[in-house]
Amino acid sequence: MTEITTQKVSGAFAEIGHLFRLALPLMGAQLAQMGMGVADAIMAGQYDSVDLAGVALGGSVMWPTMMLMMGLIQAVTPTVAQLRGSGEFGEIGEVIRQGLWMALCGGLLASFILNHIGIAYTWMDVDPRASAVSIPYLRMCSFGIPALMCFFCLRFLADGMGFTRPALLIAICALLLKIPLNYVLIYGMFGLPEMGGVGCGVAQAIIMWFQLLLIILIVTRRRFDVTGWRSRISMPDYKRIGALLILGVPIGLSIFAEMGLFAFTTLLLGRFGAEVVASHNIAMNINGLLFMTPMALGMASTIRIGHRIGAGDIAEARTTAAIALLATLVIALLSSIFIFFFREVLVSFYTTDPEVMHLSVTLLLFVVFFLMFDATQTTAMGALRGYKDTRVPMYIALFSYWLIGLPLGATLGFGWITRPMEVYGFWIGLAAGVGTAAGLLTWRLVWLSAHYRALNRAATT
Repeated sequence: MTEITTQKVSGAFAEIGHLFRLALPLMGAQLAQMGMGVADAIMAGQYDSVDLAGVALGGSVMWPTMMLMMGLIQAVTPTVAQLRGSGEFGEIGEVIRQGLWMALCGGLLASFILNHIGIAYTWMDVDPRASAVSIPYLRMCSFGIPALMCFFCLRFLADGMGFTRPALLIAICALLLKIPLNYVLIYGMFGLPEMGGVGCGVAQAIIMWFQLLLIILIVTRRRFDVTGWRSRISMPDYKRIGALLILGVPIGLSIFAEMGLFAFTTLLLGRFGAEVVASHNIAMNINGLLFMTPMALGMASTIRIGHRIGAGDIAEARTTAAIALLATLVIALLSSIFIFFFREVLVSFYTTDPEVMHLSVTLLLFVVFFLMFDATQTTAMGALRGYKDTRVPMYIALFSYWLIGLPLGATLGFGWITRPMEVYGFWIGLAAGVGTAAGLLTWRLVWLSAHYRALNRAATT
């Protein structure tokens, strides 16, 4: 092996190390966040099945709404990352101050939506027993949404600077506090009223403010003073906010497009029976758990590539993108092999119903391929955000999910052309949509990195 080849291999392994040092805390934070949702489901379900339905219904409204607003604020991460890479630390403070204005407005808008969701429930003819729990649950959650959006803005400051451990620390603390809070508020201990599933919403609002307090304690430490984010108070600067929205709106819509596809597919599957919906949710949940690592790598790619682009290291940014994609494919392949050989064992943790088990095990065969596509698209999307490329990826997401995935799934599932394939048809549609997104986003990443490289060469000649 030549010295140049040895250096390339050594550099590749070093880059993998950098990516995973950023990604692992983010993955842990996502798992802890998921754990809070699991805790709500388990504890509300133990109290009463109606409360479980109400909390689940509320979650299906709250999380897509929050993710849409969070996507707007996520423009902070690549912006801070590129400024950090270029050494323009003084500009970061103003970005954060304007980001906080965005977060506050987005949080208030989300709170307004959650407080008026009863109108939609009436229009959709939702079970009144479930809505009786869901409406006050969402109303309680709404008191914490502005705090959560501000938390995300300050967390993205830490992420963009390359400090991802705070996200993990805060998520773990939040999970450890959420469980006892749920218990106290659901069952009414220490003189507090018994609130049932609504207590989960009160606990969630408290946790949102708790997370904001913790991130403030972290980003007011000396290492963040270089950004000057708390050196003064800024009034809204619509030019800067507009620049953030140009990046953030496509990010939010891309996230919402994917989440909306999965949520709407679940609603359409409802006509095939409870067993089908349960099996579909089990398959999606297993995919979601194994999806955490690729998603974290995508987020790490945003940060790392942002640093590279900001520093003018165009070739290194391209290398980072290639290594992130390769690492993602290896991890997804190993995860798919694991699912294939242990699918019956995995399903047994969720249900003992023979019909649900059989269908879930079959759907996991679709997940084997789906996960490869899903992992690729999320890492490619994250890498593109590092380049501040968000508009074209948004178009790709909307096209792939809503013009390919959903129509194909509905056509095959409901049998508009051939014999109805029911849930299998929808999974073929999901795989086709996510596969299309993976292919187009990878093509976009290859083209964009080559374009940046050509521009850099032209500038240096």
